[in-house]
Amino acid sequence: MATPADQRLLELLDKWLNSLELHTKYSSLDDDSYWKIQPWVEHQRPSRWILDLAKQKTIALQTQVKERIKMGDAKFSDSLELMTFLANLVGSEHIERFIPVAEAQSERAVALQPPDDALTPAPAPAPAPDAVTGTREMPKFLAARGTPVAVGSARGARTERKVAAAPKPALRPAGKQPVKLTAAAKAARTDPSEAAREQVIADAARLVQWGRKWYELPELIARMADRPPLPEVRRILKENKAAIDQKARGV
Repeated sequence: MATPADQRLLELLDKWLNSLELHTKYSSLDDDSYWKIQPWVEHQRPSRWILDLAKQKTIALQTQVKERIKMGDAKFSDSLELMTFLANLVGSEHIERFIPVAEAQSERAVALQPPDDALTPAPAPAPAPDAVTGTREMPKFLAARGTPVAVGSARGARTERKVAAAPKPALRPAGKQPVKLTAAAKAARTDPSEAAREQVIADAARLVQWGRKWYELPELIARMADRPPLPEVRRILKENKAAIDQKARGV
C-alpha cells in the first residue's frame, strides 16, 4: 500500500520525466527558439548527454521507489523527501547549470526553423493592393533578426555578466625597481591556476570517495561555485588522474 509520501514522490518523478521528454524535444531547437518556447528561469542550456543521464537516473529512482512500495517499506520515500529538503536547505550552492522544469501547458508557439537557415532571412510577402486606389503600400525594410533583451529580464542579466569588461591592470609606477620575488611567489606568478588545480583535485577525490563515477566528475565540479569552467576542469582531471586516485584512497 503506497503511503502519501510514496504518492508525492512518484508524482514528482513523473513530472520530472515529462519535463525531460520536453527538453529532449527542445534539444534540436536553435538558441532563439529555445529561449522563447518556455518561460524559463535563468539557467545554462543543458546539453543532450546531460538530459539523457538525468532521464536514466530518474527512471532508476522511480524503479527503486516502486520496488520499496511492493516490499512494504514505509520509510523509504520519507527519507528521500527529507534528503531533498536538507540538500536544498543546507547543501545547495548558487548555480545556474541545472535542468529547469518544462511543462506542456506552458509551451509557447514558436516558428521553428533549422539552425542552418538562421542567417538567411525569409523574403517579405508582397502587400495586398488597396481596395479603393489599387495602389500598393511601400514595402517595409526587414528588421534585424532577433529581439532586444529587456534590461531587467533574466537573459538581460546573464548577458550583462558576459559582456562586463575586465578591470584594467594597474600600471607600474615609473622609476621603481621590480621587487625580487621568492621561489614560491615566482611559481604562483607563473602558474596562477595552481590553487584552482588543487581545489579541483580535492573535489574530485572527495566525490570519488562518495561513490561518484569518473565521467560524472567534470560536470559536478564545474557546477560548484568559484571553480574553473568545464573544459579546464576536464583538463585538470585528465592530467592528475593518478594523484586523484591516490588521494581518494587516502594514500
